[in-house]
Amino acid sequence: MSSADMTYSDYLGLDQLLSATQPRSDAHDEMLFITIHQASELWMKLTLHELNAARAAIIADDLNPAFKMMARVSRIQHQLIQSWEVLSTMTPSDYSVVRPHLGTSSGFQSAQYRLIEYLLGNKNPKMTAVHEGRGTDYELLRAAERQPSLYDEALRLLSRRGLDIPGTHLQRDFTQGYQASAEIEAAWLAIYREPDRYWDLYELAEKLVDLQYHFQLWRFGHLKTVERVIGFKPGTGGTPGVPYLAEVVAKTFFPELLTVRTAL
Repeated sequence: MSSADMTYSDYLGLDQLLSATQPRSDAHDEMLFITIHQASELWMKLTLHELNAARAAIIADDLNPAFKMMARVSRIQHQLIQSWEVLSTMTPSDYSVVRPHLGTSSGFQSAQYRLIEYLLGNKNPKMTAVHEGRGTDYELLRAAERQPSLYDEALRLLSRRGLDIPGTHLQRDFTQGYQASAEIEAAWLAIYREPDRYWDLYELAEKLVDLQYHFQLWRFGHLKTVERVIGFKPGTGGTPGVPYLAEVVAKTFFPELLTVRTAL
């Protein structure tokens, strides 16, 4: 189709996009439930697009574009956080009508959510195993396990700029979760004590903190919405529900960027 003939609907693929929202019951609130989750997956697709590009910019030591991309992700996270406000209008009674039609499906199975966590550094091979046998999702997660995270690449950049980053953190098994280091806290401390000297690295640190802050708010919003709608019942697909969500809220991606505040 030529640009001259293209309509708004054609450009956005609205026929395909809108036809994907297919409730499986007559429950009024199922449309809400599907729409919130589909919209969240679109926002997560954009988040991955931006974070992958930001990581590439950090690798290239081209930080200004990385800052823009990371700031955009924080704004995307605002949208995701607000979506819980809309979903929380679903009462327990409303959800009880929808739930039997969900089968074993669960947000726990979102490959894009897991890819975002891996890109930010929260690697967990057990979570990858959930997607085994699911083709492309599984392969993408396996590849993401092996890649340095956004934070790993930030630390490599600090090392290239002359800051003392231990070799154990520059070359390690990236399939494993990140372990905090006193030496890395000291490197960030040097940056925070002389922001004028390290201005772009100082800004990088704050952009990372902003990402972590909004991600934790997103997790907390999820926790409180689930608590409000289903209480402490297990989630669909056999997931633990609120206890699991409460556990992940406390997890951080960039631990030294929090502990350095105490050291200042």
